[in-house]
Amino acid sequence: YDQEAGYREFLGADPDSGAALKVLCAEHLTLNQSFVASPELNALGARLANALRQPVAAQPPVAPEAVRQTLLFREDMRFYPEMLDWVAGQIADLVDGGVTPGEIVVLAPFLSDSLRFSLTQRLAQAGIAARSHRPSRALRDEPAARSLLTLTALANPDWQRTPEQFDVSYALMQAIDGLDPVRAQLLTKIVYRSKANAPGLSSFEQINPDMHERISYVLGGRYDTLRVWLADLQRRRSPATLDHFLSRLFGEVLSQAGFGFHDNFDASQAAANLVESVQKFRQAVAEVDEQQQDDEGGSVDPGREYLDMVEDGVIAAQYVRGWQEVDRNAVLLAPAHTFLMMNRPVDYQFWLDIGSRGWYERLYQPLTHPYVLSRHWQPGRQWDHDDEDAANQERLYRLAVGLLRRCRKQVFLGLSELGEQGYEQRGPLLWAFNHVLRELALSAELQTQPVASQNTPL
Repeated sequence: YDQEAGYREFLGADPDSGAALKVLCAEHLTLNQSFVASPELNALGARLANALRQPVAAQPPVAPEAVRQTLLFREDMRFYPEMLDWVAGQIADLVDGGVTPGEIVVLAPFLSDSLRFSLTQRLAQAGIAARSHRPSRALRDEPAARSLLTLTALANPDWQRTPEQFDVSYALMQAIDGLDPVRAQLLTKIVYRSKANAPGLSSFEQINPDMHERISYVLGGRYDTLRVWLADLQRRRSPATLDHFLSRLFGEVLSQAGFGFHDNFDASQAAANLVESVQKFRQAVAEVDEQQQDDEGGSVDPGREYLDMVEDGVIAAQYVRGWQEVDRNAVLLAPAHTFLMMNRPVDYQFWLDIGSRGWYERLYQPLTHPYVLSRHWQPGRQWDHDDEDAANQERLYRLAVGLLRRCRKQVFLGLSELGEQGYEQRGPLLWAFNHVLRELALSAELQTQPVASQNTPL
């Protein structure tokens, strides 16, 4: 039991009730020393606790300069992309210096699509692989999964699920390496047919020669490889299940050189999660399908029903593999709370946008209040602004200290004057770090001042 955890309290977790289980245990063992964080990082956590007005246990004395060396940042960045350039550059320097990419994690209060794409592209230009983990994201929102589901609909026209032209264009852009959005839209407009609720794709060789030049023969050849594979499977009318179809599509086509899933960690993980999700769904509906055949004489197509449920947002994106998987050759991009729940130590952490209030403010639930509805809340007591501020201060402290205790060597602070949305950033975490840095500078200055001699007159 981690006494300073409670990272999911804002979602209704009850740390106090968890601690009450202690009385049921026959033996109690208390560990007060971190086996991961250095004394300097522990001292930094204690100073952050003081800045956030949180109680903290006494720490062994550590030189202020040694504590200061655990932090690295740049102060002269005004715009958000400048911060991302700096982060990518620092990661490249670490990797060039011999650091394994798997020992680097990039954290933010929220990992948006634009942030993930921007940082992944910058790292790719430096030859560094990256993967992300966002368990709260719906499966249908993952680009790779969306592409696979669209290709599945094209391979099964009898399901009468006709994808929109935009979805087909997006699927081809994800599936074919080097196909940009403009040419993907142009190619889709020419080859995609959706007559009588029977979607289909025509051959690249049949289109106007002028369009060959605009799209390029290389990309056209890759498109035809994918189209022929789908057409052959449809012509054979193989009875393979949807998860088997997706596994073959990924293994035989999309994971090969020249296609979008080749050397793409996020796409591979999304494909694996999708296959796992389909397998579990098929197993769950097997008994229902048998009973329906007995009662109604009909049969449920699990593949078609699965697509319907994904489109409705019923299928979630929680997979054990995503929490347990550790890739030593890829930098991890994740929301801060997600990384804490993974409970994985690393050598280097990058905290992005530390001026954002997202580090401080809890996520508000539409119908529930995790504190007032807790069994430990005093009946009749009103939740006010002071309670909200105290809860957010404690949450920020637990978050910051939890991250520091999962770091072995150094923390890089990403700071820009303007945030991702273009607004000025002056959040409590930035204020706390400013307070700590001022204290460290003052302590270091006092230590360097010469001690007055006893014979020196007053």
